[in-house]
Amino acid sequence: MVGLFDIAMQENDTAMAEEIGAEAAKLAGQVDQLELQMMLRGEYDSRNAILNLSSGAGGTEAQDWTQMLLRMYLRLAERWGYKSEVLDTNPGEQAGLKSAVLEMKGDFAFGYLRSEHGVHRLVRLSPFDSDHARHTSFAMVEVMPEAEKDVDIKINPDDIRMEAYRSRHSRHAAE
Repeated sequence: MVGLFDIAMQENDTAMAEEIGAEAAKLAGQVDQLELQMMLRGEYDSRNAILNLSSGAGGTEAQDWTQMLLRMYLRLAERWGYKSEVLDTNPGEQAGLKSAVLEMKGDFAFGYLRSEHGVHRLVRLSPFDSDHARHTSFAMVEVMPEAEKDVDIKINPDDIRMEAYRSRHSRHAAE
């Protein structure tokens, strides 16, 4: 194809050069699609994703960072055309979030997001510190594939052990 393009350029055949360029772009797109399919071949890659965000070391700063990450993932879902739903939040005392659970629904959501799993760090001048000192904050992002809808779970009754306990409360224990 490169040889044809060179000939078209030497002969000033712009129509042929444009056609070859369009074909090359089409082939490049197919190569990109094949590379993507090779990367997203994991067992659960095609499933929806559940993200669990938890603030780490850093107090209010880390909780604010966790809230920023939640907003970032919500915007990412919007940009990618995924449906997102915040399933749970646990607000911080002063600002931000101690934790949040987010569901993202879309083609290969887990496959695309699984690399987000891990600790995310933010270093910034703190808006919560009157000295405006530099703070380092951490948040954990866990990415899990959505479970299958129709899972048939069988529990063998022989595997179940029942135990009952009773506390002995004495009237005189507080004395």
